[in-house]
Amino acid sequence: MAETFLFSIAERLVDKIVGLTVDEVRLAFNVKTDLKKLEDTMISIKAVLLDAERQQHQNDKLRLCMWKLRDIFYDAEDVIDDFKCEALRKQDAINHPNINNLKVRVLGSFCLPLSFSLKMSHKIKDINGRLGELATEWNSFDLRQCSDNRHVFRRETISFVDSSDVIGRDKDKENIISMLMKPSEDRNVPVIPIVGIGGLGKTTLAQLVYNDDRVTSLFPLKIWICVSEEFDLSRLLNLIIQSVNKEVRCDDLTLEALQACLRSLLNEKKFLLVLDDVWNENQAKWVELRNLLRSIDGLRQSKIIVTTRGLKVASLMSSICPYELKGLPFEDCLTLFTKWAFNDGDERHYPNLIRIGEEIVKKCKGVPLAVRTLGSLLFQKTDESDWIYIRESEIWRLEQHENDILPVLKLSYNHLPSHLQRCLAFLSLYKKDEIYLSDKSSVFGWQMDFLNMQSKIKSGRMLANNI
Repeated sequence: MAETFLFSIAERLVDKIVGLTVDEVRLAFNVKTDLKKLEDTMISIKAVLLDAERQQHQNDKLRLCMWKLRDIFYDAEDVIDDFKCEALRKQDAINHPNINNLKVRVLGSFCLPLSFSLKMSHKIKDINGRLGELATEWNSFDLRQCSDNRHVFRRETISFVDSSDVIGRDKDKENIISMLMKPSEDRNVPVIPIVGIGGLGKTTLAQLVYNDDRVTSLFPLKIWICVSEEFDLSRLLNLIIQSVNKEVRCDDLTLEALQACLRSLLNEKKFLLVLDDVWNENQAKWVELRNLLRSIDGLRQSKIIVTTRGLKVASLMSSICPYELKGLPFEDCLTLFTKWAFNDGDERHYPNLIRIGEEIVKKCKGVPLAVRTLGSLLFQKTDESDWIYIRESEIWRLEQHENDILPVLKLSYNHLPSHLQRCLAFLSLYKKDEIYLSDKSSVFGWQMDFLNMQSKIKSGRMLANNI
């Protein structure tokens, strides 16, 4: 995982070096030249990191080199953060109410932390030295500059679901169907957003609704589109057209031609359009599609269901309150777990395993995909030690397949900005279900919390590296 956002770490590190204030740099002797050298080296490495990320899956030596770079980048970022922490400490000392004006002048003008200065100077020289040692190997890969057009893998979903495999969503299905049957009250595109975290069952709920006989009779034309990350208007129009009429050839058509084709196919038709797994938070892109749909005659009789993990996406695409999907109750989760962990009826022969299974299910916090993943890992395993291992293991240490819980949650993680990815790693240091009190009455209290926890950030990176 670490390699995939190495570019973002490098970019942030350069920004931090450039953003050091004069007062922060003055906290250490003779570091200005070394900092400039580090900045220039980082800019040079960053320029080719995207190419390195593309090639590293076919080059073990390059991947190992990137892991070495990752460690150096983290250490460099710690050093830059140390400057800011020391500046906070110094500023707090100057502003302390018990320090008189004479002491403030002494602290502000004459008292430079000599031990800190020497330590920082040594650390920066060491980082530059480590980068220099790695330079020959790094340059041997003949990496090139390229644009940032990275994409996380695109999910694919289908409209069909076996309703016998779905547990605990009957009420949610009825609620969505009831919303579909209500007539649209204004000219807005009639969008019903289903919102929830990854693995909660948004797609499954949409599939249940899509395949219900009442919905089929209500909407003679049904269209299922898995949007995933790429909210490209031409691509979406192409997919919708192909779904409505597979005989229509729309490759290489202009946007105007696609719009005309779609209008001819959908005018005066009552349809249900499902846009599954939408991530786009760019309002302009949605407005393009919305305005095009508004040009279709009879749109008010039709409906659109959108599944998304983001409330912001839902608010962009719909004027109605989103349907926020909740976790499954414990009993439903236990039924689902049993269905995946045993052949029909076999659970009756293993009461001890069921007791362990109950503890496993409680850890899943009502997320069906987590329940299914852990249940499938235990399928046809009747040794208690296997079940205890799953109960005690953290989920990211378990072997995962593409449609299991970890890849689904990783997709959410990959969509976080780099600083929030680090924040997640930082928050992982706190123990589960414990309350932490902080002196929030002053900025000083927050500063001390930050300074006390800063030394733990490195250990928090272990989580990010394993996701």
